[in-house]
Amino acid sequence: MSQSTNTLAVRGAVPRDGFSFGYTIEGEGPTLLVIGSHVFYPRTFSTQLRQKRRLVFIDHRGFAEAQRPLEARDCELETIVDDVAAMCDVLDLGEVDVLGHSGHGYMALEFARRFPERVRRTVLVGTGPSHAEAHMQTGAQIWEALAAPERKARLEADLAVMEKRIRTDPERRFIWMCLGLGARSWFDPVYDAAMLWEGVRVNMPVFDRLWGEVFATYPTRDVLAEIVQPLLICMGRHDHLVAPTETWLPLLPEGNTPRLALFERSAHTPQLEEAELFDTVLLDFLS
Repeated sequence: MSQSTNTLAVRGAVPRDGFSFGYTIEGEGPTLLVIGSHVFYPRTFSTQLRQKRRLVFIDHRGFAEAQRPLEARDCELETIVDDVAAMCDVLDLGEVDVLGHSGHGYMALEFARRFPERVRRTVLVGTGPSHAEAHMQTGAQIWEALAAPERKARLEADLAVMEKRIRTDPERRFIWMCLGLGARSWFDPVYDAAMLWEGVRVNMPVFDRLWGEVFATYPTRDVLAEIVQPLLICMGRHDHLVAPTETWLPLLPEGNTPRLALFERSAHTPQLEEAELFDTVLLDFLS
């Protein structure tokens, strides 16, 4: 795997409500809005995709530079989605396709639900149906039953390093957790994702609230029934970080069933782990 960057990227920041929201714009073609970190996510998508789509990467409050003390409202999904809409206005994006990876998939879903006139199609990548205990427990059972001993041993070693890093630098514990759980989140259990996180800032209260609480009770079934735009859900067969693909099935509405794509040699990040196949599936859906 290799990280893709574009020297012709347009980068900047949008001031809003005491934050500086970074953005990176790369490529040519119809706009694909990627919600998350404007530093991390450009490293996970291929150069080839940039030849077919204009990729617009934007921060949310978990990654943006905070220029004041954080407040409770900064950690709410409604606030995050309002920021996305405001960023679209400032950048004059018009109607977009929107993509969210991992927990950012809930942000993409909520943006599509609240602003249907702004969204053509929605893509979730590595997003479980929720972070509810029942869904996560299913994933934990699969890990215990099926994960190879070598993968489990690697996880144990990485968790020891993670715990030391968190004690030393708790303000970046989201990053340390992502790196420490590599054996559960990469097809190659020894893949070193540290380069992806270089230069990324995090505001931990946002992650604690959203990942720890809001996404555990997200009303996915109701949202799927309400969304009118086409939806693609991309999952990696070996993703042990979120609830497995099968847990989506009971929630899918009849008559407007989302498209599911399963990547057999990927875990949590198929856009990087199986870039060529991912691009083919994505572009077929978007076109």
